[in-house]
Amino acid sequence: MTVMAGHLGLGSFAPVFLLTVFGSLAAGVACAYVLPPVTNRLRDVPISLIVQFAWTFGVWIAAEAIGLSGILTLVAFAMTMARRGGTQLPARMRVPIFAVWETVVFVLNAFAFVLIGMQLRPIWTRLEAGGERASALTTAAIVLGVTIAARFAWVMGYHALRRWREDKAADAVRRGPTMGGGLVVSWAGMRGIVTLAAAFAIPESLPDGAAFPYRDVILLCAFGVVLGTLVLQGLTLKPLIRRLGLSDDDPVAREVRLARTRAYRALLEAIQDDESLAAKLLRKEYTAVVELNTSEEPGRPVDEVPGGPLRRRAIAVARKRAFELRRDDVIGDDAYRVLVQELDWAELSAGGGSADRSDTP
Repeated sequence: MTVMAGHLGLGSFAPVFLLTVFGSLAAGVACAYVLPPVTNRLRDVPISLIVQFAWTFGVWIAAEAIGLSGILTLVAFAMTMARRGGTQLPARMRVPIFAVWETVVFVLNAFAFVLIGMQLRPIWTRLEAGGERASALTTAAIVLGVTIAARFAWVMGYHALRRWREDKAADAVRRGPTMGGGLVVSWAGMRGIVTLAAAFAIPESLPDGAAFPYRDVILLCAFGVVLGTLVLQGLTLKPLIRRLGLSDDDPVAREVRLARTRAYRALLEAIQDDESLAAKLLRKEYTAVVELNTSEEPGRPVDEVPGGPLRRRAIAVARKRAFELRRDDVIGDDAYRVLVQELDWAELSAGGGSADRSDTP
């Protein structure tokens, strides 16, 4: 922004900078609060996805059009949407929508590296023609080093502050990260698509038609940070963990079991006064779920449910029978899809979401 606007003093630059940063963050949060009331009224998955895609890319385009930062606005929008959740979205819509977005994120990350390959050769050629290749490589290496060092300073500084606060409190139980854990978290600072998006957002030319100064160097630095952190840190992270003697105590699984226990206890409290046969059966089933998740049985998968292997084997047999009914023209394709979808949901609810399940025929 400073380059495009010309020379700016501190008095004129500070308001523009603050307006751009905080205005972008506020705009992203505001857009995240506007979208859910619209999508919650939709009951068709393709239409809801189209609205979400159009709104997401529209946030970026609108922010750029009014002079805000498209990167900051979209990041604020995405983080707010992720934190707000979607409790009013039906399960039949939430599952396919999440699956589509997960695929889109994977494809975009892969496409980012395609862009690196497409842009790197022209940039390399232009830098060679201008005699700037050596200095550009040196700059990229310095930027990579500063990026890694900045994460170390931030993480280890937080680590030291936590330990100091726990040492000051005599009766405090030490729950802060260990030194080895802090080193691993510091080294796990891989960069990806956001870094590339910020670099690609730089225009190729200024309003007067002149080329944007040092744009190729900036892009090369962004490429260097992404590739350097992914290759250098990504390939050495596992040996570092082994060297430090750290082990995975699966904190995500502990949180899942804790949340599942409390959620199902709330469910049991909601139906505890219902004496119907259906309520009694539900109480028996969900009480078993709570007991299963409060047990300390080692090696048990986090998505296991009472009778899960037996349920999955029975569902596999039912799915095979449904296929035979369609093959023999007893039922049509529409009925087959409805039945198989029901069986798929039943398999997922029986703990069949893991990719390494082998207990079904």
